[in-house]
Amino acid sequence: MAEGKAGSSGGAGRDGEPLHEREAELRSAARAVGALTRPAGTGVGELLLYTGAAGLGKTAMLTEVRRAAKRAGCTVLFARGGQRQCHESFHVVRQLVRPVLSALSDDERARVFGPWADVVGPAAGLLPPGGQLDPQGVRDGLDFVLTRLVQLRSPLAVLVDDLHWADPESLGWLAGFAVRARELPALLVLACRDEFPDDALALQRGLAERADRRHELRPLQPDSVAHLVRAALGAQAEDAFCRHVWAVTAGNPYETAALLREVADQRLDPVEESTGLLREIAATARGMTLRHWLDRLGPTTLRFAWAASVLDTDIRPELAAVICAQGPEAAAQSVRELRRHRVLTGTPAGRLEFVHPLVATSVYQSMPPATRTGMHGVAAVEIENAGLGLLAASRHLLEILPEGDGRIVAKLRLAAREHLAIGAPEAAQRCLRRAISEPPADEDRASLLYELGCSALLTDPATTVNQLRLALADPYGLGPGLRVDATFRLAQALAHSNRLGEAAALCAEEAALTGPGPGRLRLEVAHFMFATFQSEDADGPGRSRRLAEFHRMLDTVGLAFTDVDADAGVPGGAVFEHDGLAHAVAVLRCWDLTLRGADHASALALAESALPDGRLPRSLGWTNTTWGFELPGVLGLSYLYADRVDRAEELFTEAVRAYEVAGWSGGHLGFAYLLTGMLRFRCGALVEAEDYLRRALRSAVRIGPGNPLHWDAVGALAETLAARGRLEEALELAREHAFGPPFPTVMVLPDAPTLYGRLLLARGDAPGAAQVLTAAGAALDARGWRNTVWAPWLGHLARAVAGERPERARDLAEEGVRRARESRTDSGVGSALRLCAAVHGPARAVGLLTEAVQCLERSPARYEHALALVDLGTALERAPRARAVLAEGLELAVRCGADGLAARARALLDGGLGG
Repeated sequence: MAEGKAGSSGGAGRDGEPLHEREAELRSAARAVGALTRPAGTGVGELLLYTGAAGLGKTAMLTEVRRAAKRAGCTVLFARGGQRQCHESFHVVRQLVRPVLSALSDDERARVFGPWADVVGPAAGLLPPGGQLDPQGVRDGLDFVLTRLVQLRSPLAVLVDDLHWADPESLGWLAGFAVRARELPALLVLACRDEFPDDALALQRGLAERADRRHELRPLQPDSVAHLVRAALGAQAEDAFCRHVWAVTAGNPYETAALLREVADQRLDPVEESTGLLREIAATARGMTLRHWLDRLGPTTLRFAWAASVLDTDIRPELAAVICAQGPEAAAQSVRELRRHRVLTGTPAGRLEFVHPLVATSVYQSMPPATRTGMHGVAAVEIENAGLGLLAASRHLLEILPEGDGRIVAKLRLAAREHLAIGAPEAAQRCLRRAISEPPADEDRASLLYELGCSALLTDPATTVNQLRLALADPYGLGPGLRVDATFRLAQALAHSNRLGEAAALCAEEAALTGPGPGRLRLEVAHFMFATFQSEDADGPGRSRRLAEFHRMLDTVGLAFTDVDADAGVPGGAVFEHDGLAHAVAVLRCWDLTLRGADHASALALAESALPDGRLPRSLGWTNTTWGFELPGVLGLSYLYADRVDRAEELFTEAVRAYEVAGWSGGHLGFAYLLTGMLRFRCGALVEAEDYLRRALRSAVRIGPGNPLHWDAVGALAETLAARGRLEEALELAREHAFGPPFPTVMVLPDAPTLYGRLLLARGDAPGAAQVLTAAGAALDARGWRNTVWAPWLGHLARAVAGERPERARDLAEEGVRRARESRTDSGVGSALRLCAAVHGPARAVGLLTEAVQCLERSPARYEHALALVDLGTALERAPRARAVLAEGLELAVRCGADGLAARARALLDGGLGG
């Protein structure tokens, strides 16, 4: 049954039937294939989209493009969305890539997959599921694999029919790959109906907007319908009859073909006198009710058709036979009848498929509800028995009626874990919600809610919060280990939603209700961790003292527990190590001392105590879920602010590597890029810093607005752009991403209000900068945070008020120097001295800047060193050594990529300063 048929001028559709009125679309497809297959590797890719209502010829157009691409020597990847398989995760992706990837040699597969085999393999159906994967990591891995496949099998044509029924995981990947495909010799051809499901609407519209060529297929004109009528019924068909067929079908090619088959079956003469019967016949052909299918196929053949419709696309005949309880001979006869009646057709792989999605829908909807439910139940069992796995079976489990069956609950929970293991958390959540509605046994309900909450932790914090609250409130409750972990995961979700106060309070309240032991200690440590990251805390200094006492208690008393808590129950099979408590507290204490601006030697001693054998312990590993990524992150920052950039770089490099290997390329890898970018900035490698920070910002934007990573990446990138002399670009970035008040409560990275005040000052808004920096300084002082590297507000506020209140400016700047000397870091002292010099007269400034240069040349802060050299050269004015100092500053500024500073130094030298 052809979706669309057209005239002699147009190519051929399915089963060799001609395409009418599609000349422009066919020419467009020919141009796209021609552009793709240009000689000498100069082919270019594009996105071609066909849209229209059901039956207007989209499948026929894709069939013609597919044939043309094969004739031109393209590697063709083809997939079709399925109405009942839209909840089978990565269903479309597997259809696209599994045939060609599974046919590669071992060497070719190694080249194509690179480091992504363990990430992409499970989603592509080539490897069994492993540990939980990050959805963004799977999408990035698919991009990598398709890019390598293009290089190996260029040119590539990727065709997806019935995109409106694509599963969300595949659709999400396609939406991103459509952008990348333009850079490759890869043609992306999609076909979808005009009406979209709500959950896929945004992604499909986004794909439509990116299309290089979009063709909206229209109904056929009367002459084309007349051609079809005479081709089917004979040349004697009268004009009035042909015209009436067009009016009844509204020119829809599929409905026209269906009507003409019914007319032929009823042996109706194609004359004007017969037109009165056409509308009734068309209604029968269009409706295809149970009565219609029974009359046409008979009960035995219809049951096989029902089983096939339950399987949807790519039907295995032997599996359909088992579902409808037919033996081999009866099933073979059913297949013959369904092919004769043009309900099913064969595929090159020896499978079956419906000749048109509308036929599949009609057959499926003709099933009585009880039969439909029963067949889905049998399908779930038989698919699993056939070794096709729970991923394929789970969509059928979603269709059966709840009966309180514990076996169904267990299967759905296992299926959810497999969905998580291929990077499909939404599919996992569908399974778990269905399991809850079964319902489970009372004693299992809380743990199911816990699993549902944890499954959404990376993608949907709101769901995590709601489900974990329900799990904790469940009257049957969680086991002690799971309850502690559920509390911690809930606190994490709250913290990532900018609700740190709630997170800290939750851990404190639950710790008070938990008996002595490792669980209670873990909650107490978690309370300190989330409280430490708050920008506002009425008892900040007091909490700092209690953290110090807690750390001394652990050091003095130790932990009288076994090495591993078997009831920890953390997701993904991780174990909770008691030694991790001491390491975690040491990191928090180290970070607290760093923020307070204490002697860096004390902070470094704590940092080293958290790294047995100089490496992160397993409990603090970047991908370990016991504590999360924040603790190793602030450990690295503590090293960075203590001028131990070698140790910080080891940690941040390990973070990037760990997340890339694990396929965690969403927020986690973005955070690692952010930390690496900050390190590069601190070391004066501004070009590299900009690159990493842009990567972090891209990750943040992909996650969505309002996440802490987005805020921090924008602030750090704006600071870097300003340092590179691109102030207007920095200000535009801040405006574009609304970087400004109100500020978030999450404070791990450089103080946001201080950064914002410095941007205002650079823009020339000294009063605005003074207002912001004064408020920021008051909040930081109340919190007890005096680190002048993390938040150098004093020196910048001094510059902001210097014009109106010079004495006040000097007092502020001198206080900044005093605080910097408390930490005894060369970079901190040197930076504070440089800022202090800016508000003093020339004589005092030269002395301050001379000491600043001496401090900074011992530090890793090359950009700050370059600033101090240029400032010193400027302050020296006509002194003999001014030119030498400026030249040194210019050379260092160029090496740093600080183009604005280099231009300033060059202008001073060209102007004869120091000559």
